[in-house]
Amino acid sequence: MSQCNPGLHARQLAIYRQRVLDTPALLDSEVLAPERVAEGLAEAHLTWRQRQFPPHVTLWTFLWQVLSANGSCREAVTRVRALRVAQGQVPPSPNTGSYCKARLRLPEAVVAWLAKAAGQRLSHQAPAEWRWKGRIVKVVDGTTVSMPDTPANQAAYPQQRQQQPGVGFPIARLLGVFGLASGSLLHLTSGRYQGKETGEPALFRQVIPTLAPGEVVLGDRCYSSYFMLAELQARGVAYVGRQHQRRPTDLRRGTRLGREDHLVCWPKPVRPAWLDAASYAQMPEQLRVRELRVRVPCKGFRTTVLLVVTTLLTPKAYAKDDLAELYRVRWHAELDLRILKTVLGMDVLRSKTPEMVRKELWMYMVVYNLIRTVMAQAAARAGLLPRTLSFTGALQAVNLVGLALLCAAAKAREPLLASLYSAIVTYRVGQRPNRVEPRAVKRRPKPHALLMVPRNVARRQLLRGRAA
Repeated sequence: MSQCNPGLHARQLAIYRQRVLDTPALLDSEVLAPERVAEGLAEAHLTWRQRQFPPHVTLWTFLWQVLSANGSCREAVTRVRALRVAQGQVPPSPNTGSYCKARLRLPEAVVAWLAKAAGQRLSHQAPAEWRWKGRIVKVVDGTTVSMPDTPANQAAYPQQRQQQPGVGFPIARLLGVFGLASGSLLHLTSGRYQGKETGEPALFRQVIPTLAPGEVVLGDRCYSSYFMLAELQARGVAYVGRQHQRRPTDLRRGTRLGREDHLVCWPKPVRPAWLDAASYAQMPEQLRVRELRVRVPCKGFRTTVLLVVTTLLTPKAYAKDDLAELYRVRWHAELDLRILKTVLGMDVLRSKTPEMVRKELWMYMVVYNLIRTVMAQAAARAGLLPRTLSFTGALQAVNLVGLALLCAAAKAREPLLASLYSAIVTYRVGQRPNRVEPRAVKRRPKPHALLMVPRNVARRQLLRGRAA
């Protein structure tokens, strides 16, 4: 990018913060404040020249675009035009070309840095009483998203092999790491859906270096491998997860700790193809773990018995019932991913290039963490836990109060924010313990035939039929 005048840039940032960033102050302006954006650009060693959409304006426009139910560039640019007119400034062109080019120029590293900073800040500031036995618990889980069928997206994220070319959509595998206490999204890693080293464990191994000693990882059965637990243990990170389906478990062996609870040593398995010889040699010859059987007495549940494996070996500090209850709340990761894909609309991305796909994912992470931050602030004021509040209700309140803040005088902003927090704490998640629902939908799909050939081929077939 071109060089810019530092003094002029500083004045522009100050003006922008006063006139624009103070308006959506409820969305944690400390994370997306201009100086934070400038810090992220400095980390990437990037500068820019004066434009209609500088990086900080582009970021907030992108944020509004993701927050919007419509999600179009046209709506985002229209909102910027309205703000400029309200402030007595010359509005930008209604053409979305300038904004789209600004999004392309926006460095991916800066968006990723801001997204992670928002999540880490929320996680570190969570009160101690929100933690599990005083420890930070991080929940890991994976999902998939689709995107427009363009040659660039197909090359980076190929569609499933059983689909014919031109009929399916590119698909990407995502791995999210959530903070259990606050629900913050700490890491979001993407990769191909199929192929060697594209599964959830492979993506999680990219995240392990970011974990800190003393933390607890909560995962499903696909993460409960010898090498995963050994790598976590070497970093001082504890693990709680379901036993892998291919590992036999005999609770009659090992050291008995209680009813259906024992310590056992796992021998070092044969080196897998993905692990190099040097790393394999550093792995311990055996791994001491704790295995316990949990019985689920709830009627209607598909699972009635499950095996939990953990590296928390002390039964006095970590009782069997506590570990069973901790594994049960692993379901929050599923709910958080559902929020991202269903409530925020991340299920089907809109970007047509892999670079913009990644930027869009990072921006969804920014929006998710900012809403979670508002929820945490409201929960702390009311003496509640953030998990008891509704994300959808908080999102709706933020969108509606944000519109009021656009027109409110300075003295009315504090009462508006107070009303926002009071509204959020009233939107509670329903207390429905042991809820059971059938895995089926009531609403019937529309009776349209499936497109079994590329659209251009189907269009030609229709035209030939009409000509006949």
